[in-house]
Amino acid sequence: MQNMITILGPTASGKTSLAAALAADIDAEIISADSRQVYRCMDIGTGKDLEDYNINNKHINYHLIDIVEPGTKYNLFEYQQDFFSAYNDVVSRKKIPILCGGSGLYIEAVLNGYNLVAVPENRILRDTLESKSLDELTEILIQLKKENGSNMHNSTDVDNKKRAIRAIEIETYYKINSQVKECHYPKIKSTIFGIDIGREERRRRISERLKQRLNSGMIEEVEMLLEKGITPQDLIYYGLEYKFVTKYIIGEISYEEMFRSLEIAIHQFAKRQMTWFRGMERRGFIINWIDYSLPLEEKIKYIKTVCNG
Repeated sequence: MQNMITILGPTASGKTSLAAALAADIDAEIISADSRQVYRCMDIGTGKDLEDYNINNKHINYHLIDIVEPGTKYNLFEYQQDFFSAYNDVVSRKKIPILCGGSGLYIEAVLNGYNLVAVPENRILRDTLESKSLDELTEILIQLKKENGSNMHNSTDVDNKKRAIRAIEIETYYKINSQVKECHYPKIKSTIFGIDIGREERRRRISERLKQRLNSGMIEEVEMLLEKGITPQDLIYYGLEYKFVTKYIIGEISYEEMFRSLEIAIHQFAKRQMTWFRGMERRGFIINWIDYSLPLEEKIKYIKTVCNG
């Protein structure tokens, strides 16, 4: 398969603008690796920054953004399928694919060719789990993973009950259906670049961007989603901006609490992203780190030098 370029990094590190500028320079197309930008109408909160895909009046083609309706539960299995459809489309037209995003699980899944199973909803199981606390659900999940010997790519964050219940649902399915048929995907050869941004600068950019998004209509965006009939619980499921802004809108927390809690949550999220990327290196991936402070032209020059070397 044709080699791909991957650009990863924590939130607010400038991945999209770099990927778009590089794509314009080498006539490439971008495949998004963001677990929330797949949702339509969720633009400000997910940081789509679609204006970044226009370089000197030239539109850069992008894929896997705005592909599913808000309120649905898009998952890694679906992402793998959609990624390979986009990837094959790009390379069939002799274009270079640039995988760009901060969802480390999605990136690693497609690069390593994880073999996953489509797990259906188990309504009976969900009903029995609904009354349990998050701590109880976490304990159940830990035990199931131990029994299944689950790998990291089968894990789901347990930052709220819905995610924990879905993770238990997946592990329960694997336990009962030990002979399930997996979808097999090839590993993808890719030269990987990471944006290396210092902790303090990252924190400054996150806080600055949060204020900008709130001033640019992020609250109104969530209000619009609620008016479209998406439940508060479904929006809270998406975490971060949608979780805390929804809680503010429905009166659970004040504006000050929303801002403070959201700021902390995004900082913690960025830290977890970097932990994942460092873990990728321990698992054998070579990431060429690029200093965030370099001018855009220097970053592009470095990427081209490494890729051509």
